[in-house]
Amino acid sequence: MPQFSLTSTVLGTPDPRGLAWFYQRLLGWDLGSDEPDWVTLRPADGSAGLSFQVEDQHTPPTWPAGRDEQQMQLHLDLEVDDLEAAVAYAVDAGAVVAEFQPQDDVRVLIDPAGHPFCLWISTGT
Repeated sequence: MPQFSLTSTVLGTPDPRGLAWFYQRLLGWDLGSDEPDWVTLRPADGSAGLSFQVEDQHTPPTWPAGRDEQQMQLHLDLEVDDLEAAVAYAVDAGAVVAEFQPQDDVRVLIDPAGHPFCLWISTGT
């Protein structure tokens, strides 16, 4: 079997630099590539990062999706040490708290391009 290695998760957006800046603020990762149509963020340890690709026809998913609505294809889970403080920080950076919240120890937020992502705090289990 050939060896596979995940290097990045790619998010489509009309504004790759703007969305990269948002996630850079949340994660503190270094900027890698910085082109008008393609921007990357990489963690210092060299593990898989995030990339942002221009999609002029980007349709943000609906959360939660109903029948005949654009569903999210994936989302990011970001573990935090203080859920309340992390939500406030993400909102200050440009996120919006989603109306529907499925769990008490998780907060679903929407990034500036409309992608849902989750902040969660470990309950030790």
